Amino acid sequence: MTKLKKLLSLILTLAVVCSVAAVSITAKAADTEEAQAQADSGITVHYYSESGTTPTIYYWNSLPTNLVTAYPGKTMEKDIKENWYTYKFDNVTKINLMFVDNGKQSKELTRNTGEWYYKNGAWSTSYDVDTQRGDFREESIYFVITTRFYDGDTGNNVHCWDDSQANNPDSDPAWRGDFQGLIDKLDYIKALGFSAIWITPVVTNASGYDYHGYHAMDISTVDARYESSGATYQDLINAVHAKGMRLIQDVVINHTGNFGEAFLAPMFTKEYSDIKDLESVDCMKVIPDSDFAKTFPNYDAMEPGMQYQARLNIMKDTKGLSTTAHDTNNYYHHYKDLSWESPTVQTGQIAGDCVDVNTENPVVANYLNEAYNNYINMGVDAFRLDTEKHVSRLSLNQFFFPSWRAAGGNNFYIFGEVCTRVSEFWNHNIPAISAPFYTWAETDSKYINALGNDWEANVNLTLQHYASNQTTANQPTSDNVYLNGITYHTPDYSKSNGTGVIDFPMHWNFSNASNAYRRALEEDPYYNDSSWNVTYVDSHDYGPDMDNRFNGGTQAWAENLNLLFTFRGIPCVYYGSEVEFQKGVPMDVGPNAPLSTTGRAYFGDYLEGSVSANDFGEYSASGTVESTLTSPLAVHMRQLNLIRRAVPALQKGQYTTSGTYVSGGMSFIRRYTNADEGVDSLALVSITDGATFKNIPNGKYIDAVTGDVKNVTNGTLTVSSMGKGNMRVYVCCASGFTEISGKIGTTGTYLK
Repeated sequence: MTKLKKLLSLILTLAVVCSVAAVSITAKAADTEEAQAQADSGITVHYYSESGTTPTIYYWNSLPTNLVTAYPGKTMEKDIKENWYTYKFDNVTKINLMFVDNGKQSKELTRNTGEWYYKNGAWSTSYDVDTQRGDFREESIYFVITTRFYDGDTGNNVHCWDDSQANNPDSDPAWRGDFQGLIDKLDYIKALGFSAIWITPVVTNASGYDYHGYHAMDISTVDARYESSGATYQDLINAVHAKGMRLIQDVVINHTGNFGEAFLAPMFTKEYSDIKDLESVDCMKVIPDSDFAKTFPNYDAMEPGMQYQARLNIMKDTKGLSTTAHDTNNYYHHYKDLSWESPTVQTGQIAGDCVDVNTENPVVANYLNEAYNNYINMGVDAFRLDTEKHVSRLSLNQFFFPSWRAAGGNNFYIFGEVCTRVSEFWNHNIPAISAPFYTWAETDSKYINALGNDWEANVNLTLQHYASNQTTANQPTSDNVYLNGITYHTPDYSKSNGTGVIDFPMHWNFSNASNAYRRALEEDPYYNDSSWNVTYVDSHDYGPDMDNRFNGGTQAWAENLNLLFTFRGIPCVYYGSEVEFQKGVPMDVGPNAPLSTTGRAYFGDYLEGSVSANDFGEYSASGTVESTLTSPLAVHMRQLNLIRRAVPALQKGQYTTSGTYVSGGMSFIRRYTNADEGVDSLALVSITDGATFKNIPNGKYIDAVTGDVKNVTNGTLTVSSMGKGNMRVYVCCASGFTEISGKIGTTGTYLK
């Protein structure tokens, strides 16, 4: 990201939210030449007119040369496809624009260098806009910490300021993996069969240990330490889509880092002539004439502890070192205390490097939405919302979710992290900080569209909202995930807020699959529709009921994965799990030990060599990566991905465990019916112990795991115990049902 682009981008963003604050992040002087080189390729936009009327395009504020036109803009030219129109901007890298179609305006949009297609409120990189963001339950997710996955460009490797404290050597700096590395190894992820990639936050960060991306300094820009020539964030998004895959961006609205934020608390710029300059805190320069500079003119001479207090003094008006009023716009919460099981969990500061943003302030919400909507406009397919529990559901439902869905279209997927480190699904019986709670819309009239322009009144209303949801007795329930007998029924989403959550209760119980399964069955009535949950065994933060990576053994891993890929929810796997990478080690110890000794170690050594994926789960490879892909769990994951992709019931189906239809341990029936799609998919799943399925349609059933064929004539199908790590998925192939042709995938160590 160039100096010029960053400066003007920030000014444009601030204009939208009616602010006069401005700050830049300075880079190399040569960046201006780079900007001009990029401008040579220009921007081409294609627009689909539903009415077929020739639209106009209104545009303004382009870079590096400003192009403007009078409203309603220039007439677009007919495209090669019916009802499509096109317009080309030469010598620009970024432009703001709006389509005017038959007197109706689109929302204000932004595009960067490249060729773009816009239809029904969504951008794509091809004419096939409608299929670019489909039902996200059709996907499976591979989750990476970008800086720890694969090093595609050693030129942007950078130590964190605290790398010396952590003893991270020059051979393994914290900022190591990058966008080029992701682009280089997309075929590896596709070879495993995964269709979506969740990456850690991409925004500009600043802290002593910010390699993970959760300490934002400028939400509106991408951190330069990820990017390379030919591997910008836009290049990564385009590369993911070219593979037929989806990109999930991790986003944070609860907090920023404690070095301020470009709009919310402008205190510092990053000054560097070479990216290696970022390895020292000396790159952080106080913005002249800022409130911070005037209040603490001797900042550079202060001890680090006092420097931290000085920064908080400005951001949160703590009065600790200065009694002058600061943050007078209340862009941050000024509350001093935090209790994990009270309303202060949503207004207090969860950590010293996570300063709590006032999400109830409409100006703040507008800024965050404009910044994140720009990433949606770049083509991001979904958001994982960090620290969702620490933001009031009321604020999310009114200020944030509608904005993101409007920018991304109806199929833009959002799932949040409602971290509940307890085995039960109601977090100590408090719904307002529990996972199921965050899947519902507001139904109480006093909370529907209740937030206004007064941030303080908004905060008070969120406190009332929390108090209204401190008992489990008045929480809604739903049958959206359940079959009616063994018949699929249309879900009722009238009370849904249109988002999913990470299934933390299930995750926390994944010490073994049967525990996770029991917890899921108990919690499911309280989600609006748990088939939209993201399910995983472990992540970059926790293993099941522990702070370590899962260490239950390969066979237990196989059994857990069988449940993840066949039961309701969207399966997600943390990078390296396919080889039990770093099993049993602490997930995150901060800068108190080398990253190589933690669950966030560098994985790239396993990926050296060549891999080319012809399709999901179909590949050729050589070198170390070939060995990685042929490890037992990698083979297991690939077959599970192929089975799930082939059976719609395993993606979007409702389920039953009713004794009328099934008996056995981890056994269930799933079915998905959609007449418009021509789909009626029915699957009988039995994991480990065997089952008897009763009152099912007669006809042929094929096991997707082995290819075994059973012809049911009396409505009953029996599956023998097959052992831990193994399972059966009998797909109904009777007349009128969506068939499979036989065994799917390659026999491995456990599925056989």
